[in-house]
Amino acid sequence: MINKGFNQKNNLSNKKKLPPGQYLVDYLPILTAGPTPKIDLKLWNLEIYDNQDLMKSFTWEKFLKLPQSEFFTDIHCVTKWSLFDTVWKGVYLEDILEKSSINFSSGYIYVSCYGGYTTNIPIKDINNKKGMIAHSYNSKPLEPPHGGPARLIVPHLYFWKSAKWIKSIHVIDKDKPGFWESYGYHMYGDPWKEQRYYSD
Repeated sequence: MINKGFNQKNNLSNKKKLPPGQYLVDYLPILTAGPTPKIDLKLWNLEIYDNQDLMKSFTWEKFLKLPQSEFFTDIHCVTKWSLFDTVWKGVYLEDILEKSSINFSSGYIYVSCYGGYTTNIPIKDINNKKGMIAHSYNSKPLEPPHGGPARLIVPHLYFWKSAKWIKSIHVIDKDKPGFWESYGYHMYGDPWKEQRYYSD
């Protein structure tokens, strides 16, 4: 059963509005911090940690057996492009964390990826169906250059937060910078406030 939840109706007021400084594109651009990793689905694994304690590990087969949902949303990149009306399919982060027996009412997640990329996000920004691990885009399996087999989707923040090739999630008490945050990008990244860099 597919849940058609967050942003199908709740985001209608924003669907045709661009955040400040953005321009509209009609395709999904490919931007990465490094080369596209080659990931064998037989070896793919998603690990969930409570700080440093491993709580749960999902193989690809187990991941696909979790509750599947569709996510209708607009997305906004820090490089100033925006894309309206995208459709993703995957598993909401709160469904994954519930299966991992973690208290995720507060704190942050620190996401690590195949290829070495990392990023940080407040827990409040993934709860209530605001964040997903997606394996499909516009009804097709997610292609490797776009983050396949699975990537994070947190569309109300700049898209560098929606990490490609997700490998693990640490639920942590104190915030810490990820890859781009360590190079001066904003720790939060709200497109509507133009939080691109540390001083914004």
